[in-house]
Amino acid sequence: MSRALLLALLLCLAWPQAAHAQVAVDAAPLRFEDMAEERRFHRLVAELRCVMCQNQSLADSNAQIAHDLRREVLTLMRQGNDDAAIKAHLVARYGEFVLYRPQVGPSTWLLWFGPLLLLGAGGLVIWRVVASRRQAAPLPPDDTETW
Repeated sequence: MSRALLLALLLCLAWPQAAHAQVAVDAAPLRFEDMAEERRFHRLVAELRCVMCQNQSLADSNAQIAHDLRREVLTLMRQGNDDAAIKAHLVARYGEFVLYRPQVGPSTWLLWFGPLLLLGAGGLVIWRVVASRRQAAPLPPDDTETW
């Protein structure tokens, strides 16, 4: 009886995990008018980030919102918008998070230059530690004798 109860409990615990693991399937696959449109589309969605997935491009994500955004990008392309206008439209709706390479500006300076500043600060700390140890360390006695 206890094994059956334990098995039922384990199945109940595993069931919600299996329900969340469903992959979104695009009901209507995208159809392109020509190869140039398809290349442009794939290049553009590779530069955009899925707003639901933390580190996947719009091209790689299987989330339902990624499917919707891919259809929206294709619609905007067919309306005659250039890549910059499409990106600006998506940034206006979702913020700069949607761009894999955000523009350099006052709000993104830390993102672009923060790693360089941290590297410089770390180098400065190491230089100061080494310099202070050199000054504090006594000089070794001179073992050479002159004849």
